[in-house]
Amino acid sequence: MTDFPAFPPGFVFGAATASYQIEGAAREDGRGPSIWDTYSHTPGLVAGGDTGDVACDHYHRYPQDVALLRDLGVDSYRFSIAWPRIVPDGSGPVNPKGLDFYSRLVDELLAAGIEPAATLYHWDLPQALEDRGGWRVRATAERFAEYTAAVAAHLSDRVPRWITLNEPWCSAFLGYSIGRHAPGAREGRGALAAAHHLLVGHGLAVRELRAAGVREVGITLNLDRNLPATGSAADLAAVVRADTQHNLVWTEPLLAGRYPDTEEDTWGELITGQDFRRDGDLELISQPLDFLGVNYYRPIVVADAPLREADPALRTATDNRYAETRLPGVRHTAMDWPVAPDTFTDLLVSLKRQYGRALPPVHITENGSAENDAVSADGAVHDDDRVAYLRDHLAALRAAMDAGVDVRGYYVWSLLDNFEWAFGYDRRFGIVRVDYDTQRRTPKDSYHWYRKMIAAQPGRG
Repeated sequence: MTDFPAFPPGFVFGAATASYQIEGAAREDGRGPSIWDTYSHTPGLVAGGDTGDVACDHYHRYPQDVALLRDLGVDSYRFSIAWPRIVPDGSGPVNPKGLDFYSRLVDELLAAGIEPAATLYHWDLPQALEDRGGWRVRATAERFAEYTAAVAAHLSDRVPRWITLNEPWCSAFLGYSIGRHAPGAREGRGALAAAHHLLVGHGLAVRELRAAGVREVGITLNLDRNLPATGSAADLAAVVRADTQHNLVWTEPLLAGRYPDTEEDTWGELITGQDFRRDGDLELISQPLDFLGVNYYRPIVVADAPLREADPALRTATDNRYAETRLPGVRHTAMDWPVAPDTFTDLLVSLKRQYGRALPPVHITENGSAENDAVSADGAVHDDDRVAYLRDHLAALRAAMDAGVDVRGYYVWSLLDNFEWAFGYDRRFGIVRVDYDTQRRTPKDSYHWYRKMIAAQPGRG
């Protein structure tokens, strides 16, 4: 069908979710508290006072959700494993009931002909580790390696694709600098230490996964296409600082084995006086990857701005002399994010241009939109804006591949409406609507469109 872009044989189509956003069962079967349990239960931090205590009740309803995936026709399902469900205190004894849940989920997927893709960390750090310093301290990276080893020993025989971290930018900077995500800190050097220790944890986890003999190992980054608000020298310089914080702080160590040469201009005294890096860290972090996961939603428009805090002791790691502004002339989603599919192509092509052969094959591990879905009288969900978003971004992805970027797969975000972090249940990204009062699942028009698009690919059907 001409409405659908064509992808090469073997291209992986999937859908993605995350543990705290859908599982619920927050206090069942030995699960310990995470930083998101603490954060969401703190009054005033999450819209509507919402929590992930129940969410989509996926812990009890996973067979129903796997059936939706099977009907959708996806090749792969990307889910995340809740660290506090496996190691409730962050270190020490492993909880067999936690391992058993994911084992049952994996078996259900395999029986449905769907390849599991597991993410080890999607932000739900055990609260006990945060109490001991969280990602600010190296010990958390070491505990992450132990947790990885326990999970890999149990599931590596059935799960071929593994992602160490999801969007470490959000963990480090939304969590420890901006304070809009758990644990809600607003720090300077602490956030930069968290960013580095997340990468150290990734490197240690890669070693454990390789030792377990897994087939594919990668990491997922939410890379941003940063655009200057004007052509002024000041705005262009602000874009460099934005690129450093959003992109280069991850891609340079991971893909080039070095720290960004723009980091001192971006962070000044916060980075020049750091004491968290050690000899050998870059070699650990830059171990070869089988793929790079890229999450992409929208571009960011950047303008020059003054420092908000002159004293380095009080400055956060995201006070980098730039401000985000709106992109005029385009539709914005319910997240107030601009819809500009061409920037998706630009990001991927620029990534290939920058790293060349050092760039491993790419999987788009998240792409989607929150929209104000229309529910008709008969219960159908008409989400034309989301259908258009997915259609245009898949076309933009195909354009990047035509330009030489080696992309092997695409995972829509998200299978289900879910707990959208600090927005609570007020934002809906799912291609399946969830009625949170009844837990009824209703496939939206976007679900049916994606299903038809997959079935229309060459060699399918």
